[in-house]
Amino acid sequence: MNRDQARALDAADPLAPLRSQFVLPDGVIYLDGNSLGALPRATPAAIADAAERQWGDRLIRSWNEGWIDAPQRLGAAIAPLIGAGQSEVIVGDSTSANLFKLLVAALRIDPARRAIVSETGNFPTDLHIAEGAIGCVDGATLNAVPRGALLDALGDDTAVLMLTHVHYKTGERFDMAALTAAAHAAGALVLWDLSHSTGAVAVDLTGAGADLAVGCTYKYLNGGPGAPAFLYVAERWQDRLASPLSGWMGHAEPFAFADAYRPAPGMTRWLAGTPPILAMTALESGLSLWHDLDRDALWAKSAALFDILAAAGKAHDLTCITPSDPATRGSHISFRHPDAYAITQALIGRGVIGDFRDPDVLRLGLTPLYLSHEDVWRAGEILGEVTATGSWRDPRFAQRLAVT
Repeated sequence: MNRDQARALDAADPLAPLRSQFVLPDGVIYLDGNSLGALPRATPAAIADAAERQWGDRLIRSWNEGWIDAPQRLGAAIAPLIGAGQSEVIVGDSTSANLFKLLVAALRIDPARRAIVSETGNFPTDLHIAEGAIGCVDGATLNAVPRGALLDALGDDTAVLMLTHVHYKTGERFDMAALTAAAHAAGALVLWDLSHSTGAVAVDLTGAGADLAVGCTYKYLNGGPGAPAFLYVAERWQDRLASPLSGWMGHAEPFAFADAYRPAPGMTRWLAGTPPILAMTALESGLSLWHDLDRDALWAKSAALFDILAAAGKAHDLTCITPSDPATRGSHISFRHPDAYAITQALIGRGVIGDFRDPDVLRLGLTPLYLSHEDVWRAGEILGEVTATGSWRDPRFAQRLAVT
């Protein structure tokens, strides 16, 4: 592909107008939206209104003017992006906290099933949280095995299979329906981490028969750094599972101020503390961009952007470790190189912001909402120049300081 061909694709791109809805610095090609999404232009004004008018003028009255319903309202906005019902998703806390809630709840269902099965090399916090969860339930264990051994690891003692749908490093995507069916055949639940899936690839929790899921909102949903996460529980499980973090916002009558805890019906029982309204305001602004969006066009554009960078990497002998089939990957591309860290820093020095993952992976995010084909073509050209000239060998790029 050449620049003119890339520009022709942009001219025909139905998503191209969305680019103007984001703040994108001049001279920067941002390929790290899979780690932190770009700032929507409407978000600063939304936050200012929440702070100055809602908090400043309306004060505590704002709780009755939209604040108290934010977790449910934002959950309903996320639901279509993950193939869930509007009453099956709620927003609050972090991905890690939500993962802990669901794991402990799953471990408590059946005393004969006290094992969590997961993948070695999963996103570290998922395994760390699982280690903490098993410490809260007598007899619980964590069995982390290589990807190819997951099916054999499912047994009569398995309570829940916990997997990340799209791998944070390689971009590999599990067959959600097949793994869910296998877990159910073994009598286990499935908990999916959708942090690298939501807004990046098509997800159908209902169609796959999934039980539980969590996900972050600061990547492809552009909710802002540390934005509140979401939590999904299939309707058939909502009355049988209870959160181990029994905070007042999850109480059936939080303002009755009763000593004893009684869980709220439905998804509200998964709330714990007071909702972070300013952060939720930023997230709601990001989610507004998804209204009436042609998601099929989005997934197709992601595949096209991938092909541009994959061709550039191949032309310069970089080893791509991300699957070539769009149905088996997420929306980022990863290259393996012994000096991937230095190459990443050299690219940043040229205005191409990607990121590095130990020990040897250069990871480049493809966010179709605001990336153009020309952006990605130019990034591939710069990647080729950096690797061909060896400019990454500059000693400055080898110093491991801050990594984006």
